[in-house]
Amino acid sequence: MHRNKHWRAAVFEKQNIQETISKLNSDTVKGLTEGEAFRRLRQNGRNEMRAARKKTKIQLFLEQLKDPLIYILLIAAVVSILLGEVSDALIIGTVVLVNALVGMLQEGKARKALEALRKLTTPRTIVIRDGIRREIPAAELVTGDLVELEAGARVPADIRLTRSANLQVEESALTGESVPVEKDALFLADCRQEIPLTERGNMVYMSTVVTNGHGEGLVVATGMDTEIGRIASMITDTEDEMTPLQKRLGDLGKLLSILSLGLCAGLFLLAVFQHRNIPEMLLVAISLAVAAVPEGLPAVVTICLALSVTRMVKVHTIIRRLPSVETLGAVSVVCSDKTGTLTQNRLTVEKCWWYDVMEDVTGTGGRGEHRILPELLRGMLLCNDASLRGEQRIGDPTELALLDFGAKYGLQRERLERQYPRFDEIPFDSERKMMTTCHRLPGGRSGRGIAYTKGAPDVILQHCTHILQEGRSIPMTSAQRKRIGEAVERMNSLSLRTLAAAQSEDCRGGEEGMTFLGIVGMRDPARPEAGEAVEIFRHAGVTTVMITGDHVDTAYAIARQLGIAGHRSQCITGRELERLDDTSFLKRIKDLRVYARVTPAQKVRIVKGLQLNGEIVAMTGDGVNDAPSLKAADIGVAMGTGVDVAKQAADMILADDNFATIEKAIEEGRGVYENIRKSVIFLLSSNLGELMTMFVAVAMGLASPLKSSHILWINLITDSLPALALGVDKNDSKSLMRCPPRKASESLFARGGIACTLFYGALITVIGLAAFLVLPCGILAAEGELVGNPFTWVERLRELMSREQILAKSQTYAFTVLGMCQLYHAIGMRDVQKSVFAMSPRDNLLMVAACIIGFILQFAVTEIPFLIRAFGTSHLSGQEWLLLSVLAAFPLFAHEVIVLFTKN
Repeated sequence: MHRNKHWRAAVFEKQNIQETISKLNSDTVKGLTEGEAFRRLRQNGRNEMRAARKKTKIQLFLEQLKDPLIYILLIAAVVSILLGEVSDALIIGTVVLVNALVGMLQEGKARKALEALRKLTTPRTIVIRDGIRREIPAAELVTGDLVELEAGARVPADIRLTRSANLQVEESALTGESVPVEKDALFLADCRQEIPLTERGNMVYMSTVVTNGHGEGLVVATGMDTEIGRIASMITDTEDEMTPLQKRLGDLGKLLSILSLGLCAGLFLLAVFQHRNIPEMLLVAISLAVAAVPEGLPAVVTICLALSVTRMVKVHTIIRRLPSVETLGAVSVVCSDKTGTLTQNRLTVEKCWWYDVMEDVTGTGGRGEHRILPELLRGMLLCNDASLRGEQRIGDPTELALLDFGAKYGLQRERLERQYPRFDEIPFDSERKMMTTCHRLPGGRSGRGIAYTKGAPDVILQHCTHILQEGRSIPMTSAQRKRIGEAVERMNSLSLRTLAAAQSEDCRGGEEGMTFLGIVGMRDPARPEAGEAVEIFRHAGVTTVMITGDHVDTAYAIARQLGIAGHRSQCITGRELERLDDTSFLKRIKDLRVYARVTPAQKVRIVKGLQLNGEIVAMTGDGVNDAPSLKAADIGVAMGTGVDVAKQAADMILADDNFATIEKAIEEGRGVYENIRKSVIFLLSSNLGELMTMFVAVAMGLASPLKSSHILWINLITDSLPALALGVDKNDSKSLMRCPPRKASESLFARGGIACTLFYGALITVIGLAAFLVLPCGILAAEGELVGNPFTWVERLRELMSREQILAKSQTYAFTVLGMCQLYHAIGMRDVQKSVFAMSPRDNLLMVAACIIGFILQFAVTEIPFLIRAFGTSHLSGQEWLLLSVLAAFPLFAHEVIVLFTKN
C-alpha cells in the first residue's frame, strides 16, 4: 500500500463501500492483518502531524543576533580590538551577549509553557485486525485499518464510513461550525461535482468528535495526508513577517550605520586637513561611532519585552515570540473565530414556551423555577441519550444543553430514569426528525407507562392532537396551533435553535395522537466578557471582525449581541466572497464585520486583504481551520484548549480561553511600545549630545572632550539602568486605550519624537561644551584675553588645552556633566507632557535607583584614586561639584519650562 498524496476525502466519498474496500485492499469484517498493518506503518510512517523541527540552542542564540544594531556593535568591537582597545571590545561584547541570552531564554520559557498545555496521554483508538477488536495508539493507525467509533470518541484519522447508526460528528475544529453533522455510511456523493467538506456525509475526519451514535469505517488517510494535515501544511507556506518594532529598529540601525560611516569619513578628512595624528584621530572616530550607537538599546528592548511577557503570564497569556507583545499595541483589527472564542462552545437553553407562556431561562438556577412546566423538563431529560460524568460530557450538544437546563432546576437524567425506567425507544433519524423513549411510571405496575418524544417543532406538532394545560391534556385548537407556530417564529427570529417535546400515555400508540408539552430555544451563547472587550476595542480604535464557518444568521445574531455588527449588510458568506475579485473585495472590506461559512483559504484571504488595506491584524482561533490565518496574521492568538496545530501557528496563546484577555494584551503592547519609544528618544538624544560635543570640539581644532573610556562609562550608566527604567515605566492605561492604534508606517520619532531628540541633543551638546570650556575660558577671562578676534582666543584655547593638567581637568568636567545631565534627562523623559512634580517616584522605583546608582558611580570616578588613574580624571572640590551639578540639571529645567508653556 503506497502513500498517495492525491488520495483525499473528495475521492473516497464518491466511491461506494465495495469500491473503497477494493481500493484500500482491506476487509470490513476482519480488517487488516497485523503483518500488513506493520508493513504499511513502516512504509508510510506514523499517523502524526509533522512536528516543526526544533531549533538547537546555537540556532536560537544566533537568531537573537539578527539585528542591524547588533551588527554595528560587533563591527565596533572588532575595530576596537584591531586598535588595541580590548576593554572597549569586552564591554560591547558583554552587552551583545546579555541581549542574546535574555532573548533565547525567554523564547525557551515560552516553548516549555506551550508543551505544558499539550495532553500528557497519547490518544488511543479501537481497531479491528485479524478479526480481533483491540485498542492501540492512534499514531499506529494505517490506511485500510478498520476503526470503531463511539459517542465521545475523537476521530483518529480520515475515515470512509462502512457502517453507521445515528452517527453525529461535531466538526467545529475543522470547519468552524458548532452544530453536529449527521453521518450516513450509505451516502454517495455526485461524481460530477466537487462536494464541500461539510457535506461529505460518508466521511469523518481526524480531530473531530463523535457526539452521538456509533459506526465503523476504513482509514483512508493518516498524518499529513489527512484534511487536517493538508491545512497544517498551508502554515509552512507563509513566511514570518517582521513586526512593526523590528522594522523601525531595523531602519534605525541602517540610519546609525550611515551616520557612523559618515562621521568616521568626516573626521578622517579633518585629520588630514588639520595635519593631525591620523591613527589618533581614527581612534577618536571609532569612539564617536560607538557614541552614535546606543549599545544598551537592544538589551533594553529585549528586557522590556521579557518583563512584559512575565506580567502577561500572570493573566494566563503565553507569548511565544517576544516582539508579539509590541505588535499587539499596533493592532487595528481583531479577527475572531466565533465558536469557542466569542462564544462558549456550549449550547444553552435560553427560551422556553408552553401553553402561551414564553419564559426567559438564561438566569441563574432557581429563577422562575415554579413557572417551568415539570412535564416539559421531564420529557426533555428522559428522551435523551447524553450523559454528564463529572467533567466529561458525552453526547450530542443539543441533548447536553437539555441536561444543563434540567440541572439548573435540580433535575438529573440518571435520577429520573431510576424513577421512570426506559424499556423501549424509537431512535432519532433524519427523515422522521424525532426521537421517542418509553418509560415505566413510578410504582412499577405492569402495563402502565408513558412515552416522551422530542424533535423539530413543526414535525412534533403534526403528530399532536392535544396540549397540556395546567396538568391536564386537552384537545388542541387551530388557534393554539397558530400560537405555537408564532412562538417558533419568534425564537427563530432570535436565531435560536428550537426543539419541541410531546408525551403519550399509551406507549403502544407510537408517535401519533400525542400531547404537546412545549418548546425550548437554545444557542451557543456569547461569552459575557466578550461584549465588554469589543466595546473597549471600539473606544481604542480597534475594529472587531468575526470570521466563522457557522451559518450567517447564527453568526450575525452573536455579532449583533456583542456589538460587532449593526446591520445585516455588514455580513458576507464564503460563497459571496468567492464571487468577488480582489479589487471589489478591497472596496467592501472596510464595511464588512461578519464572514460566515468561510474556508481556511478564505480566512487567509481576509487577513491578507485587511493587511493590504493598511491594517495590523490579530487573528484569534482554536481550531485546525484557523491555523493558516493565525500564521498569516500580524499576530496569531490561539486558545489554550485549541488544537496543537493552531498553537504552533500562533504567536500568543490564551491559556484561559478568555477573549477579553486580548484587550489586556493590547493595552500591554501599547504601553511597551510607548516605553521603548521613550527609551529610544532618550538614548539617541543623549548619544547625539555626546557625539556633537566631541565633533564640534574636534572641528574647532581642540582636543577631544572625552576619552574612549569616558564614552563607554557614560553609556554604561545611562544606556543601562535609566533606559531600562524608562522601558518599564508605568503608563496611564486609560489614556492609552482612548487613543487610536498607531499606523504600521509610523516612525519611532513620530508625534514630536524627532523634535524632542534634536532639541535635547543640542542642549546636551551646549552643556557638554560649556563644561569642557569653562576652565580654559575662565583662565582667558581672568587674563582679559576672551575678547577681540575669535580666531585668536580659539588659538589660545588650543594652547591651554595642550597643557596636560588643564586638559585632564576640562575632560573631567565634560565627563562628569555629560554623565549627570543624561540622568536628569531620563527623569524628564518619563512624560514629556507632565511636570516632574506631578510624577510619582513610587510609580518607577527603578528610575530612582538608576539615578542614585548613576550619581554614585559618576562621583566614584573622580574621588576614588584607582578609578582616577584608570579613567585619567581629576579630583573635584565641593564648589566644582555644585557648579557642575547645576549645569547638568539644565535638561530638567528645560523640561519644566516646555511643560509650563505647552500647558498654557
